[in-house]
Amino acid sequence: MSLKQQILLRYKEMLQDRIDVFQDMISGLTIDAQNDAKGSAGDKHETALSMMHLEQEKLNYKLKEILDQKAILDKIDPSQKHKKVALGSLVQANGMTLFISAALPKLILEDKSIFALSPQSPLGSKLMGNEAGFKFDMNGKHYLIEKLA
Repeated sequence: MSLKQQILLRYKEMLQDRIDVFQDMISGLTIDAQNDAKGSAGDKHETALSMMHLEQEKLNYKLKEILDQKAILDKIDPSQKHKKVALGSLVQANGMTLFISAALPKLILEDKSIFALSPQSPLGSKLMGNEAGFKFDMNGKHYLIEKLA
């Protein structure tokens, strides 16, 4: 399995784990709200239900963000070789390994730190469409695309 395939698999597993946790939390709140509705009445009851509903809305929003990130990863073909930086590219720049996908936490694989960048991020947008050997400056730092996969 290539490094890019391993990275993609790890990120998909990470997101799926987070999806499962959020779905369980949302489900738990729904059950709590149903149980609370059966046994309570009055202002305290209404306040508790409102708080549960607000929490459920927050969790649904976070779940949607994670599902959007997963949808981006699902578009990536890890076997595709890139001549120019695009979605799914694995970029070596300044000794860093950058995975152009979605903004996700750093991974450590094969003793390498992998940074997942969104193509819309400042660094991601500078990289997009460029080839190995491309040099640019950003925030006072000089960058060089050393290698693409």
